[in-house]
Amino acid sequence: MVSLRKAGAYSKKYARPYTRVSKKRTQNFIKSTPQSKVVKFNIGNKKGFDEKKFNTIITITSEERIQIRDNALEASRQSIARELDKNIPGQYYFEVRVYPHHILRENKMLTGAGADRMQTGMTQSFGKTVGRAALVKKGQEIFLIATSGDKQIRLGRAVFNSVKAKLPCKTKIITKIVN
Repeated sequence: MVSLRKAGAYSKKYARPYTRVSKKRTQNFIKSTPQSKVVKFNIGNKKGFDEKKFNTIITITSEERIQIRDNALEASRQSIARELDKNIPGQYYFEVRVYPHHILRENKMLTGAGADRMQTGMTQSFGKTVGRAALVKKGQEIFLIATSGDKQIRLGRAVFNSVKAKLPCKTKIITKIVN
């Protein structure tokens, strides 16, 4: 299996080049869509967000327009869920606020001796599907934690600070008190 390209190959590109998926085969630009790697979008208290139980919302938002690959979202989600489940089980509600709709494609090129005689270059370079990404706008929420209590709020902010390194963009942590 070939390793993934670095995030910079995709994260700053913000285009939708022929990524139409349709039930009618003739209207498809993408013939096969890869599975999303994000497994769960809601974690924690299964009743969801309740203002009576959780009075504080902590969000991590993007500071720039970017594409975030689904493997970065899943790695961040797993890290957040592990810390919250270990330290404050059942005292939070966590949600992934973006969905990886955008399909990434790559025109695989040969490398090595004699490769120049075997490939066609950029001729009809639509490429094959290699993954998915979420198109995130500036100021859009990426993750949300709803909780209450000083310990839980400090933990939520600390968890988001540790996850910042896994995301390919500048982010801001916002804490709102709901009354």
